[in-house]
Amino acid sequence: MNTQAALWIGFNVFVLAMLAVDLGLFHRKDHAVTPKEAGIWTVVWITISMLFCAGLWHFRGGEQGLQWLTAYVVEYALSVDNLFVFLMVFSYFRVAPEHQHRVLFWGIVGAFIMRAVLIIAGAALVQRFHWLIYLFGAFLVFTAVKMLVSKEEELDPEQKGIVKFARRVLPVSRLGEGSRFFVKEDGRSKVTPLFIVLLVVEATDLLFALDSIPAVLGISQDAFIIYTSNVCAILGLRSLFFVVASLMDKFHFLKVGLSGILGFVGVKMLITYFDIHVPIGLSLGVIAGILVGSIVASLIWPKTPDPGHDRESAKT
Repeated sequence: MNTQAALWIGFNVFVLAMLAVDLGLFHRKDHAVTPKEAGIWTVVWITISMLFCAGLWHFRGGEQGLQWLTAYVVEYALSVDNLFVFLMVFSYFRVAPEHQHRVLFWGIVGAFIMRAVLIIAGAALVQRFHWLIYLFGAFLVFTAVKMLVSKEEELDPEQKGIVKFARRVLPVSRLGEGSRFFVKEDGRSKVTPLFIVLLVVEATDLLFALDSIPAVLGISQDAFIIYTSNVCAILGLRSLFFVVASLMDKFHFLKVGLSGILGFVGVKMLITYFDIHVPIGLSLGVIAGILVGSIVASLIWPKTPDPGHDRESAKT
């Protein structure tokens, strides 16, 4: 077995072992995750990620270490946008707080498989057909502009194709059964409504991956760097969800920041056509600056309360 294969196998075995410890030991019994517990796990995952980055930096050099760190920051920042959608999905389907962790856990397991396929295929295609970099760059710039000018819309998961398809094809039980995804009802096996929620979470992650993976390809074309930075980011995303779920409205400029990050990476990919290459250290600084700037701006200029929302709150 060569070193590269050993790295891939070793990384995935470690991640699966950590997930087994997480679900089998710390979350064996369903419970609502507290902000304190989520905060501790967020720190744990970020610490593990930084230790991995330090190891990569030591064994592969500073250039690849910086690439990994930049890819991790980009993926983590873009993944935060997932949190808004997950929150709306859980609210729409009225998923109890004690069941949300299990849905996100299995959602991440599915994300590993989908993203691994997309990353390996994307990296191989870019290395073989370099002109795809410009196509991805243009797509990111388009996505950035669309994200900036689009208005917030009320999410209706029932209108999503995945929900319609699932309800048409799969036998769905009338009632949920705790945190279970499959039950016996009327003498036959059926999926629970919670399984439909899991499908929506998986489909949402796949859609976001179509934006984030081209963005990370603008940082590095090394499949190992892209995959491991993606995995480390989405591992921390699950616990981060419970930390910031109550703070979503406070970071209203985050959408502008994410748009800026996508636009920057897209332009960075496009200007390589003119043999202009932005140093990876400068890229990291710009991306981190945009992200921190959007958070600080949200705190300095809070979102104006919706009068209609206030009136509804007063009635209740």
